[in-house]
Amino acid sequence: MKKITSLIVYFLFINALIAQNNLSQTNTKLIWFDDLQIQTFSEGIRPVSAKSNYSHDSMRIKGVHYKRGIGAQSPCVLVFALNKNAKRFSALVGSDDLGNKEIPVTFYVVGDKKVLFESKEMRIGDAPIKVDIDLTGIEQLGLLVTDKVGGVGNKRTYANWANASIEMLGNHLPEHPINNDPTYILTPKDKPTPKINSAKIMGVRPGNPFLYTIAATGNRPMQFTAENLPKGLSVAPETGIITGYLKERGVYTTTIIAKNKLGVAKQKLVIKVGDTIALTPPIGWNGWNAWEAKIDRAKVIASADAMVQKGLRDHGWSYINIDDSWQGKREGSDTALQPNEKFNDIKGMVDYIHSIGLKAGLYSTPYVASYAGYVGASSDSVKGGETFEQILKKKQFYHHIGPYKFEKNDAKQMANWGFDFLKYDWRMDVASTDRMWNALKHSGRDIILSLSNNAPFEKVNDWNRLSNMYRTGPDIKDSWTSLFLTTFTLDKWAPYSGPGHWMDPDMMIVGNVSIGPILHPTRLTPDEQYSHISMFSILAAPMLIGCPIEQIDAFTLNLLANDEVIAINQDPLGAPARLVKELNGVQIWKKPMEDGSTIIGLFNTGGYGTNPASYFRWGDEKALPFNFDFASLGLAGKYEIRDVWRQKSLGKFESNYKTTINHHGVVMLHLKMVKM
Repeated sequence: MKKITSLIVYFLFINALIAQNNLSQTNTKLIWFDDLQIQTFSEGIRPVSAKSNYSHDSMRIKGVHYKRGIGAQSPCVLVFALNKNAKRFSALVGSDDLGNKEIPVTFYVVGDKKVLFESKEMRIGDAPIKVDIDLTGIEQLGLLVTDKVGGVGNKRTYANWANASIEMLGNHLPEHPINNDPTYILTPKDKPTPKINSAKIMGVRPGNPFLYTIAATGNRPMQFTAENLPKGLSVAPETGIITGYLKERGVYTTTIIAKNKLGVAKQKLVIKVGDTIALTPPIGWNGWNAWEAKIDRAKVIASADAMVQKGLRDHGWSYINIDDSWQGKREGSDTALQPNEKFNDIKGMVDYIHSIGLKAGLYSTPYVASYAGYVGASSDSVKGGETFEQILKKKQFYHHIGPYKFEKNDAKQMANWGFDFLKYDWRMDVASTDRMWNALKHSGRDIILSLSNNAPFEKVNDWNRLSNMYRTGPDIKDSWTSLFLTTFTLDKWAPYSGPGHWMDPDMMIVGNVSIGPILHPTRLTPDEQYSHISMFSILAAPMLIGCPIEQIDAFTLNLLANDEVIAINQDPLGAPARLVKELNGVQIWKKPMEDGSTIIGLFNTGGYGTNPASYFRWGDEKALPFNFDFASLGLAGKYEIRDVWRQKSLGKFESNYKTTINHHGVVMLHLKMVKM
């Protein structure tokens, strides 16, 4: 009898568990999207806002205010892993009343590659459209906003997912999809014999300080020398740092040499003394994507040391650039901007950076206030009396250039400190650029002028004339959408880019980045990261990494330490690649090299933008077989082909080369014609 009773109790217990489980699977909980860490779900070129429109103003559609929802700017890509635990999605969609009257937007809801909802083209003044969708059995949900213009350079394409909510089963929540793609290393290890990786050409203005480091891999100790070094320059034999002054204009050719116990490496170096500097794209590090406004002197020094310790200096990486938040007050007889308490002895810091063979960069803005709320290069006061505390209270400081300008004062001070690079930020205009360009030119030191953010294409000739590099779009994010729109769309800029004036897609988004709420590993897949570095290389774009250098892992170091990839970027011809063809979801880019050879980039873009599903990564994409036909690119004859990333010869080919390209990945080839 006891056994029967026990069995009854057991079965009752099991039935209770089943019933409870069934209840948990049928009970639903309403989740408001604006209660989630919504920026972490954003994969578009711009982040989204919770409970407000994109400009953090009240969310309005046709005059009606909405307190809940998501404010976006087209293009916007939001991705949620539901794992079949969602029941319904609902929202009201429409153009925000403060948006662009001329550019309509379209809303999509995509589930597991299928379009579940598509709106009409929506303009300001259109009534909102109700979205109510069954999500039963959906693994991944995508919310998409697009426009016909294409995103980059759009102004105020504000779109609202008002009252956006989702019913989830039990206690489940929408999750951010995790990139679990395994990393794979292609770049071979450095050999112990010497190999010189420095740029082969250098520009300097007459009489200005000269600083060039012979970058070389190989076992240490190593001795450095130079043959036919022009009078006025000398090379430090233990470090390879070349310093001095060249007063006479002209072109000087020297041979730089690196030697260890295992061998000798030699390379020609052409020095052009004239009006043009930045004859190759600057490559180095900028602190914003790592530390944002938390940057300080110790972090800068640590980054410089890590550049050396990780071996990046030996591969040609040279700039250590401070971004926003170093600024203190204007003071002294020249009323020049001085550093705040985070950067004591700023000249000593710069001197140290130079002593280890690197160059130093700084940040400013023509506005009264910088992005982070620090003092800019103009003021509403004759002596520049604004402070950080005052700026934070008076928001209009962020939005105008003051009547009193201090470019000359600041440029002279930067030169006295020894800086080599200036990032000049915020809504660039020609007049401000002209003032700073001339101030730097007459400062007594070669300081590269980098324009940021979003220099209009319509004035590209002005940017070429008045700067060394200029941002071609908005701030980049660690997503494929952002990478594609800021980088794979630059063909129209290519004819205007070259030695002395480089188009700049923004900093590179590899390693750990702080774009978004916290410092996190880049959300780009390994294949997307290979494409990222490859495209920057063949575009001859400045390459400024933004991750904490001391935290670089083996995979990221592999991306940044491939000498053949860097050499393509630093080629003296300085010709950016051009988009020659797009075929079956593959972009084919072609870059000429100084020695007459050709670089080909085959990028599997996955047909990005061709349909709503193409904006998202679903996790089941396959490698694409591809036949690279020489004749289609105007190439005739026989070519020796080299795999750039693997630094490996693939053999000789006459008419075509067959390969496979991973989703959002790249095959990067170096073609040299074979003499028949």
